[in-house]
Amino acid sequence: MTPQDYAYLSKLLNERSGLHLAGDKQYLIESRLLPVARQNNCGSIGDLVMKLKQFAEEPLRQRVTEAMTINESFFFRDKAPFERFQDTVLPHMLKARAASRRIRIWCAAASTGQEPYSLAMMFKQAEHEFAGWKIEILATDISVEVLEKAKSGLYTQFEVQRGLPIQLLLKYFKQDGDQWRIVQELRDMVQYRQHNLLDDFSMLGMFDVIFCRNVLIYFDSKTKQDVLTRIARSLVRDGQLLLGAAETVVGFTNLFMPMPDKRGLYVHSVEKKPAPKPAFAMRA
Repeated sequence: MTPQDYAYLSKLLNERSGLHLAGDKQYLIESRLLPVARQNNCGSIGDLVMKLKQFAEEPLRQRVTEAMTINESFFFRDKAPFERFQDTVLPHMLKARAASRRIRIWCAAASTGQEPYSLAMMFKQAEHEFAGWKIEILATDISVEVLEKAKSGLYTQFEVQRGLPIQLLLKYFKQDGDQWRIVQELRDMVQYRQHNLLDDFSMLGMFDVIFCRNVLIYFDSKTKQDVLTRIARSLVRDGQLLLGAAETVVGFTNLFMPMPDKRGLYVHSVEKKPAPKPAFAMRA
């Protein structure tokens, strides 16, 4: 791969997905895009770049973008965010939404669906508390391919062994050949939609809780700031945002502040009211 090919692909990926290839990631591009090149009758990355430049085929550009996005996910990943959801978010929502009995959750960059299905299982486990409530879980991702897998709810033995307690596996999954499929009741709790975080997402509506984990780390500073600003507009005033363990809002936006002793959990910053003007003393 020539430096010009690398520069072209880096720019293309950044513009289409926000992916920022810091340093020399030539090995990463080659390992992920060589299969795409071969599938499209290209003998090398250079040939693939030439085809992208000459024909500008949208399906090929999308395939290249999807091949480079990170789709690592597993059930109850990193554990702490789900503990925060259990001990802080849900108690707050039970009180704050007691009148409407409705909660909207957005899982951005949801990959193959383990995160939203983990949340669905948590609601099922607490169904006596949420009986009669309307729970909406919207899961989005830039990749159509991973969304199709998520919709199917079908996971390998290896995938269900990563983070999923055995009692939940036996309760909410059915064996399908040598794989496991999550029950229809839980699949129905999650809506999937293809969406790029670089695009406008105001049409998705407002949310009470937003999970946006392990995706901001791949963006440059300007993109992080832009995405966080727009997330703030999509989160209701008393809503809560959960980021990944290696992510923070510090240095990128003042629209959020961390909850004390709740790492990874953020709320809207408290608006500072202007100090009252001092009263003028009456002259004698």
